[in-house]
Amino acid sequence: MNMSFQEMVDLASQGLISSGISKRAAVQTAQFLALAECDGIASHGLARVAQYVSHAKNNRIALQAEPKLLKRHQAVALIDAGDGLAFPALRYATDLSVELAHRFGIGLVAITNSHHFGVAGHFTEASARAGYISIMFGNTPAAMPMVGGKKAIFGTNPIAASFPVNSKDPLVIDMSLSAVARGKILVAAKKGESIPHGWALDASGQPTTDAQEALQGLMVPLGGDKGALLALVVELLVVGLTGSRFSYEADSFFSAHGNRPQVGQLIITIKPDLAGKNIFNQRLAEFLAVLSLDSDIRLPGQRRFKQRLLAMKNGVEVSELLISEIQNSMK
Repeated sequence: MNMSFQEMVDLASQGLISSGISKRAAVQTAQFLALAECDGIASHGLARVAQYVSHAKNNRIALQAEPKLLKRHQAVALIDAGDGLAFPALRYATDLSVELAHRFGIGLVAITNSHHFGVAGHFTEASARAGYISIMFGNTPAAMPMVGGKKAIFGTNPIAASFPVNSKDPLVIDMSLSAVARGKILVAAKKGESIPHGWALDASGQPTTDAQEALQGLMVPLGGDKGALLALVVELLVVGLTGSRFSYEADSFFSAHGNRPQVGQLIITIKPDLAGKNIFNQRLAEFLAVLSLDSDIRLPGQRRFKQRLLAMKNGVEVSELLISEIQNSMK
């Protein structure tokens, strides 16, 4: 079924509200899920509605949570997501980080007691469109082993970074530190499809192409040992600065039952004028000019922006199975 952005927002928000989640949190969350669909990132789109609803029904999130500013000292702040859905807290944190960067040149905002936060690049993109450099880190429930290990200790721990480009879309680098985002395996499992070799291991540590086995097993770190070490960097930064749970302390997002994840996120926003008012813009323009000499180069973020433009004009094809899943979750 073809759906417009607003139709997807309405469907997702209705599903979330039906579980007792506040209207404000439901609508803000639904907007980001619909945006993910428009960007062609279905793993972080409407497929998450039933998951969030199951968490709401099983007390894995606080239904009426409101983001709260716990601490603020000059360019640094800490926000409590209150065990609610992450999106309202991340919107608040993004705006606050830009405000701090405008005032101090840099803004660091940490979020504690949070939940699954969707497409990290959506938040950094917003700051870049306002003219700021933005970097984001987040930890997630354990899915990857430490170097040499066989037990899940780190999450897929996403990293995103966005850079403003004069009069053009920003550059958006957005990736999980596993070989692929775990949400892609969720989508494959829902469709009954297999996954490629190299994405995941089963519960016994053996390579698997079975999506269901992969959800019960381990993700393969991006780039092997280097990906695991980058996940360690994210883990220590995020947990150390937010006081949130370590990944191994948070129960899986993919389970209806379990604890409140209470993971954390960290946003660093920078005003790009340290070396002079126009130095960043000039140097970036020179770099992009060099890249443009290679016709095969694809700049990070450009594919999602093209996809978004088409989706906003023509709508997005959403499977009847997924629509039924969301509608059934309301019962």
